[in-house]
Amino acid sequence: MKIPFYQIDAFTSRMFSGNPAGVCPLESWLPDETLQAIAAENNLSETAFFVENGDHFDLRWFTPTDEVDLCGHATLATAHLLINELEITDGTVHFETRSGRLSVRPVGPRLEMDFPALPPEPWPPSADLDDAMGAKPQEVLGHAKCIAVYENESEVRALSPHMAKVEALPYKGVVATAPGDTVDFVSRYFAPKIGVPEDPVTGSAHCVLTPYWAKRLGKDSLEARQISKRGGALSCRLRGDRVLLTGQAVKYLEGVIEL
Repeated sequence: MKIPFYQIDAFTSRMFSGNPAGVCPLESWLPDETLQAIAAENNLSETAFFVENGDHFDLRWFTPTDEVDLCGHATLATAHLLINELEITDGTVHFETRSGRLSVRPVGPRLEMDFPALPPEPWPPSADLDDAMGAKPQEVLGHAKCIAVYENESEVRALSPHMAKVEALPYKGVVATAPGDTVDFVSRYFAPKIGVPEDPVTGSAHCVLTPYWAKRLGKDSLEARQISKRGGALSCRLRGDRVLLTGQAVKYLEGVIEL
């Protein structure tokens, strides 16, 4: 069996930055253990698999160790593939996922993703979190992911978390965030529990961050940057119970997986 495989850098306009995602178009679903094995072999933060289904595409995402409920950069990568590489459509793409229907539409050279807003709730401070991150946050919130809010961008850049301690925390991952120097807010995301020590750019985290920063800064449209080593840029807009995340993507690799 031959499966097309694409690697696409998401949330960036240039190759070798942003977050690389694997994307595999399928004619029908393979066994879950095969999908997980492909994702582990790719060793990217996420590999997306999709199957055409009438007027939409069924979409699933796998890290090297787990299937996840929501992934922004691999959704952006999949939409980029369908619209700009395979040219299956030049309009809005609809995906059915574990997080419901997600839609992506072209806006000039960029793509706008319609995702659920996930406002975080205050969580109690944790000495274990402080120890794992190596710096005490000003505020701790969460919505599945833990949100650790720091004073400024420099503090987030300087973080050097102890990954074994982060993995031992009772969260899927930890998002460190702060006001940005040149954008509204910055972030980094650490998720060793699901096989991703530091994710380059995390769309799903911005479903949580956007409602928080929109309320804190008093505006619904924000510019964000994830300040990992590769880095990536997102425009974020809060619209009721939805978050619109806009970014670009670039194809890096095209090949074939032979099973």
